[in-house]
Amino acid sequence: MASSSLKVGAVVITMGNRPEELRALLDSVAKQDGDPVQVVVVGNGSPVPDVPEGVRTVELPENLGIPGGRNVGIEAFGPSGRDVDILLFLDDDGLLAHHDTAELCRQAFAEDPRLGIVSFRIADPDTGVTQRRHVPRLRASDPMRSSRVTTFLGGANAVRTQVFAEVGALPDAFFYAHEETDLAWRALDAGWMIDYRSDMVLYHPTTAPSRHAVYHRMVARNRVWLARRNLPAVLVPVYLGVWMLLTLLRRPSRPALRAWFGGFREGWTTSCGPRRPMKWRTVWRLTRLGRPPVI
Repeated sequence: MASSSLKVGAVVITMGNRPEELRALLDSVAKQDGDPVQVVVVGNGSPVPDVPEGVRTVELPENLGIPGGRNVGIEAFGPSGRDVDILLFLDDDGLLAHHDTAELCRQAFAEDPRLGIVSFRIADPDTGVTQRRHVPRLRASDPMRSSRVTTFLGGANAVRTQVFAEVGALPDAFFYAHEETDLAWRALDAGWMIDYRSDMVLYHPTTAPSRHAVYHRMVARNRVWLARRNLPAVLVPVYLGVWMLLTLLRRPSRPALRAWFGGFREGWTTSCGPRRPMKWRTVWRLTRLGRPPVI
């Protein structure tokens, strides 16, 4: 399929508390080269601020969390987003740095029929610095190096909508944290590939994920759910044991550690949703890509 024939849409979720940043993001999407990008803004339990003409909005009566809100945005483009070929997912306080990002996405997906997801580079708008945690691979010292990867960044990415049709949407129940890796593992297990592209840039202020009050509990609970849902049974305790050790080595505060262990316990005592363990060949693929599913 020629890149020019690929239709691109964008999903933005908002809590309605960053109207100026949202407007700047939407302006950057409108300035993209090529055919216009169709945009849906989802008010996640809040009214949507004023948006430019032509931008569709959906206002949800309650906050469904990040994956739940994005899933509503996907369905606004038809079942599994089928009205477009590619969907961009962008944080409402981000900003597309260049005018060619949508065109680069079209080219990437047209040239590689097995490419399912592209993860953008996130850079601070003032310093241009990309935080290490924003490079979705273990060898993250050079954020300017593009590569195949095993996961992606939730608020700065592009997904071929065929992926959703084939493997399903983001896991609603996760609410916040690790929903991207859950989708990434299912996509890789179905034969899709994921690229990190340093030339596709979203400007975003430097922040710490722990700014969210629910961070430590959600990270731990969802890590357990992620393993229970997706890993072969023998790898579940290995994966979670490694992550527990890494958490302890980081020496979190006592309240943070208490929240983490509460979430870890919750992950074992509550439903994780359907279990579909990945094939062993997918485990090997993840390993060859530099991130075996034990870390």
